Amino acid sequence: MKRRRFLHTLGALSSTQAMLASAPASAGPTAHDGRGGASARASQAVREALDRIARIDRDGPRLNAIIELNPDAEAIAQALDAEQAAGAARGPLHGVTVALKDNIATGDRMSTTAGSLALDGVRATRDAQLVAQLRRAGAVIVAKTNLSEWANFRSTRSTSGWSARGGLSRNPYALDRTTSGSSSGSAVAVAAGLVAMAVGTETDGSIVSPAALNGCVGLKPTVGRVSRDGIVPLSHTQDTAGPIARTVLDAARLLGALAGGDANDPAAASAPAPADYVAALDANALRGARIGIARAYFTGHDEVDAQIERAIAQMQRLGAIVIDPVDLPKPDYEDDEKTVLLHEFKHGLPQWLRAFAPHARVSTLADVIAFNDAQRAREMPYFGQELLLAAQEAGGLDAAAYREALARCGRRARDEGLARVLREQRLDALVAPTEGTAWLIDLINGDSGGEGFSTPAAVAGFPHLTVPAGLVRGLPVGVSFVGAPWSEARLLALGYAFEQATQWRREPRFVERSNVPAADG
Repeated sequence: MKRRRFLHTLGALSSTQAMLASAPASAGPTAHDGRGGASARASQAVREALDRIARIDRDGPRLNAIIELNPDAEAIAQALDAEQAAGAARGPLHGVTVALKDNIATGDRMSTTAGSLALDGVRATRDAQLVAQLRRAGAVIVAKTNLSEWANFRSTRSTSGWSARGGLSRNPYALDRTTSGSSSGSAVAVAAGLVAMAVGTETDGSIVSPAALNGCVGLKPTVGRVSRDGIVPLSHTQDTAGPIARTVLDAARLLGALAGGDANDPAAASAPAPADYVAALDANALRGARIGIARAYFTGHDEVDAQIERAIAQMQRLGAIVIDPVDLPKPDYEDDEKTVLLHEFKHGLPQWLRAFAPHARVSTLADVIAFNDAQRAREMPYFGQELLLAAQEAGGLDAAAYREALARCGRRARDEGLARVLREQRLDALVAPTEGTAWLIDLINGDSGGEGFSTPAAVAGFPHLTVPAGLVRGLPVGVSFVGAPWSEARLLALGYAFEQATQWRREPRFVERSNVPAADG
């Protein structure tokens, strides 16, 4: 999850010269162009991805988005090329380069570690369900991406984008700025054009926050839209995987491959059938759409909020009916959310380890804590493990504290919150800034930002789409669309209409330092 204010309850003017010698010559592949999509040879797409990773991620700007390359990627691409030559393209993502967050199990020669040295070298027993679906769709999984260790659920002073195994990922728009997290490397890899698209996971903000701060489209689906089978768990109530891409079309295509039922995930097993997300895209979708403005979630930063006002005005010009403001207060259930996550993490982690990493050196949360203590110099050079310790002290899922907190979260975030306002105002979507701009990296004190619009949808399990809404002093800003359960097709259509009309996304320039005065940043 991203850095949250509730975690604390537990415990300079610069150059803007771009690194032109190291910057990519082009924007990189998308799933629907001639370089990264099915119309290109898979082998060519993989070679270009590996070349960009070498030039941009390992050398040049050294973004550190990739935690591990797939040693079989080129062989997989060659096999896909042979299939296509025989007239048997595998699926809608045939030959498309994809990266996976390193908390998603792959039953191949790559490790699955959640960024922790405790799982270094551990190969999962099998693919996560979403990985199997990606392979059937023809995607080439080129790499695993870095993340905030344990999905940013280790310390109250964590730095987003850092893990002991992967080091620190850097924002391609300004290398001194945070990537946010916890799907840090996935967002950076897409923003920098290392791959066509990537999969992130979210418990609260971990897709939409890094997507917004790195100039990407990110979609946190309704819980159950995408199977969580094989994902290192934080919270079975809130966890989900979702797409990160540079365009809404690519996000729709990736969601189409990821979505589906799964008997191994009760939430996915009971989900309605997925829509055709690409077919639902409509450049006129905002005409007549009822859009509610969640003013309580504006950032208080004049320039960021002004950019969102321009976005709202654009929606009105496109025919949206804007209800401004709507009655959606900021959450008063963050302590309850914390209680739920602590209990569910303690419960879920050992189950995942038994099923997907039975030969790992750790089999319980207590083992992870002991490993970190024994490897303190490598695992905890910057911050500790207060959240792991707090989770270890939590009771089971039958504890009254857990059951009561879970019930309050559902009532306040869902019943009295999003569901109420969407129903009363007959809204297609709620709109607000996804977050502010990326804050300065601080490995000593940890994250200084992280407030945004993610928590209501995260706690309620509702879908949340962020779309690029331009730059503020060279740093990306995202605008959020939050809707009712299973409304991903509608949200993607609204986001597509906005994106097509504005074209406000800008490619990163890989500047060493942002052009924001220290007092503002």
